[in-house]
Amino acid sequence: MKKFVIGACALALAATSLFAEGKVLNIYCWNDEFTSRFNDFYAANKPKALEGVEVKWHQIPNQGSAYQDALDAALAKQGSAKADDKIDIFLVEADYAKKYTKAGVALDVQKDIGLSKKDMANQFEYTKNVVTDAKGAIRGTSWQACPAAVIYRRSIAKAVFGTDDPAKVQAKISDWKKFDAAAAELKAKGYYMVAGFDDIYRVYDDNRTKAWVKGNKIQIDPKINDWIKQTKEYTEKGYNNKTSLWDDTWNAGMMADGKVFAYFGPNWLINFCMHDGEAGSATGDWAIAQGPQGYSWGGTWICAAEGTDNKALVKDIMLALTCNADNMKALSIKTLDFANNTVAMNALAADDNFKAAFLGGQNPYGMMVANCAAIKKNVLTPYEQQMTEKLQAAMKDYYLGKVDLDKAWDNFYTSVIEALPNLKK
Repeated sequence: MKKFVIGACALALAATSLFAEGKVLNIYCWNDEFTSRFNDFYAANKPKALEGVEVKWHQIPNQGSAYQDALDAALAKQGSAKADDKIDIFLVEADYAKKYTKAGVALDVQKDIGLSKKDMANQFEYTKNVVTDAKGAIRGTSWQACPAAVIYRRSIAKAVFGTDDPAKVQAKISDWKKFDAAAAELKAKGYYMVAGFDDIYRVYDDNRTKAWVKGNKIQIDPKINDWIKQTKEYTEKGYNNKTSLWDDTWNAGMMADGKVFAYFGPNWLINFCMHDGEAGSATGDWAIAQGPQGYSWGGTWICAAEGTDNKALVKDIMLALTCNADNMKALSIKTLDFANNTVAMNALAADDNFKAAFLGGQNPYGMMVANCAAIKKNVLTPYEQQMTEKLQAAMKDYYLGKVDLDKAWDNFYTSVIEALPNLKK
């Protein structure tokens, strides 16, 4: 009998483990995404490594800094905690991965856990870059890659451009100049190109070549200024609906009667935010195009905590969920996630029988594989999340005309340095 329970509740399996390791596996996460992947594509296969092990899920919401605060507190006690209370696995996102993927916090998944280069050979390279430390050690591994694209409304494309064909729509938005011209066409017919201020941000941010921080000094990449200039123009011309990411008006644009042409995002946005959320009412009225530039957004990495007494089990989980091509292909078919495996994704991209109902029967994987080639993720710092959130908040006042650009920048620097006093302008 199996029963997986979040928090203090746990699962007890009656059989004896074949591994002379800990009998409790503590996993820190912020939602049930990894829980479902673990249950459906690992535990459901009844692996011997899991026999006799109690799995405890410590799920803390990701809002604000609640998850990171709880994780920080638990990691601080890792050295003195009882064996059954030690963190074994914790999850991180790209926006703050560098904070945790370092010696003394996360183990080297090759040297310490035992994944080989061959095991990880089919993973998309950028997913390794995100969790690689300054000395070249890889301190995490992921079941997903997050290449992103333009997710557009078919009915609006037909009304404005006369076609909803992805190739023809891509021709209309294949660079930023064309994208701007398409935005003007959409506006003339009563539609918004994007929902709000933040939609295009990730494209520019992901194509930076300069890190946010060098030494302890804040740096501004030219791509960030390009985003600010474009978003101000789109706001003034009515090409966006003056919304902020995740707010009610932003979500409402996805509804069947929404007037927003495009949302920028990866497969998880389609799967978790559109298909299961507001846009579910418009299933089949969406498609994807590559857009002006390749980019990525988000992702979740599995890290093994320093001090875990379940290394063999952690290795078995990592192998099954992030290195097994068959598992990862099955995951993508079931969830529409983009698996972190070139073999699995190329196989699905070439499968003429795979059709995503939400995307009107389109197979998105070939396009997403192509977008992966442009992703580097080699200028990340531990400060990505703070920089993004502070910048978007400061510039919103500028877009709305409440402050001028110089004041918006002053507010950005002030808010960052208050939160991160080790940094300077």
